Amino acid sequence: MSIKSDKWIRRMAREHGMIEPFEPGQVRQVDGRKIVSYGTSSYGYDIRCAPEFKIFTNIHSTVIDPKQFDEKNFMDFHGEVCIIPPNSFALARTVEYFRIPRNVLTICLGKSTYARCGIIVNVTPFEPEWEGSVTLEFSNTTPLPARIYAGEGCAQVIFFESDPDDVCETSYKDRGGKYQGQTGVTLPKA
Repeated sequence: MSIKSDKWIRRMAREHGMIEPFEPGQVRQVDGRKIVSYGTSSYGYDIRCAPEFKIFTNIHSTVIDPKQFDEKNFMDFHGEVCIIPPNSFALARTVEYFRIPRNVLTICLGKSTYARCGIIVNVTPFEPEWEGSVTLEFSNTTPLPARIYAGEGCAQVIFFESDPDDVCETSYKDRGGKYQGQTGVTLPKA
C-alpha cells in the first residue's frame, strides 16, 4: 500500500471523477480575502464544508443512542458561518462528492487551523468503492462558542492505494454499505 501524491490525485479526479467539484491547486484567497485553504496539497486533498449544518442541542434532555438516534437532537442551520455552542458539536457535509476506487482507502484528518482552536474534525475512512458527500463532525472542545466557515478548508483526505495483487475482496459497495451515495448531512443509521 502506498500514499498517493498530488499528481495521482489530479489524474484520478480528471480521469475517473474521484472528486467533484475538484480544485487542482491550493486555494488560499477568495475575492481578495484570506480563507482556510482547500484543494490539492502535496499528498492529499483539503476538503471544504458546505453551508448546511445540524447543530447538536440538548433541549429535550435525551440520551444519545447511535442505534435509535432522535433527529430532534439537532437544529438545522444554513449559512456561511456556523457557531457551535461550547462543549457541543455540529454535523456538516463536504462541498465535494467522492467516488473512491476499489483499490483505494482514505483517511481524513482535521486541518491544523481548527485543531489549534480546540475544534476537532472527525471523519471515518472512505472505504473502497464508497461514494457520496462526506458527513463531517465538528466538536467544539472549548468552553466558548466556535466558528466554522462554509466554503473553506476543514480537513485533509490522504489516499492510500493497494498493491495491484492485493485489492480488497469485498468493497463497501459490494456489501451494500448504509451510507453509500449520501448527499446531505446524514445522521446515524442503525
